[in-house]
Amino acid sequence: MLTRKVFSAKALTHLLLLLAGAVWIYPFVWMIFSSLKTNTEYLTAGIRLLPASPQWENYARAWRVGGFSDYFLNSVIVTGATVAIVVILCALAGYALGRVRFPGRTVCIAVLTATMFIPKGYTIIPIYQIIKGLGLLNTMPGVILAESSGAHVLFILLYMSYFQGLPKELEESSEMDGNGFVGTFARIMLPLSKPIIATTAIMQAIWTWNSFFVPLIFTLNKPELRTLAVGMFSFAGEHTVDWSGMTAGASISLLPVMLVFVVFQRYFIEGISGAVKG
Repeated sequence: MLTRKVFSAKALTHLLLLLAGAVWIYPFVWMIFSSLKTNTEYLTAGIRLLPASPQWENYARAWRVGGFSDYFLNSVIVTGATVAIVVILCALAGYALGRVRFPGRTVCIAVLTATMFIPKGYTIIPIYQIIKGLGLLNTMPGVILAESSGAHVLFILLYMSYFQGLPKELEESSEMDGNGFVGTFARIMLPLSKPIIATTAIMQAIWTWNSFFVPLIFTLNKPELRTLAVGMFSFAGEHTVDWSGMTAGASISLLPVMLVFVVFQRYFIEGISGAVKG
């Protein structure tokens, strides 16, 4: 009797989780199917998923006419460069906080953690002024610097926690081999932090790929520098909106993010668990 009750409880839990998963994923499925509908069907179909006749030309229109081929390349460049900068800077900061004991270290960590509660909207003005002062407005380097700016506190704390858990003997043996502080970091510590590197790269790649506000602000006068998220504007005219083309573009934008997470989710989980253990 007890076994039957436990089995029933597990079955009910699984059923509830499946229902919750179906509700969560339904908008994404609806978007993909809507990208194959005509504009008229898009507006009149309601919650019905399947299109009457798949319109594959919506994707061709989004790619060529909507300029998504250029936006896609811009997104790849901005995302790749931003991820590289964030990974390197956060690893250096996390290593310093995790392995070096200096006066005021606790206060520094507390202040750094407190910055997580500052909305990004409050920091965009000084970032804009800095980028403008450097003469990088409406340029690709300007967008990359703006995207990679900020403390990235979560990633720094992940690195710090991971580096704290590594044995001190690693540093001592590295020093005996003639490596200094930077050499120990580059040759010993950084290669050992691959799970955290993967976690940082995955999360930052997803955030940058989907970023809208920063690329919009820093490419206002250069539409050719838009990323995919901002490129959705190309489907909104003065009096009409190409809804089917927009959903096709959104599906194109979503696919790389889903592939990255599915392929590298194992490294993501290892990185989070490794940081917690550290």
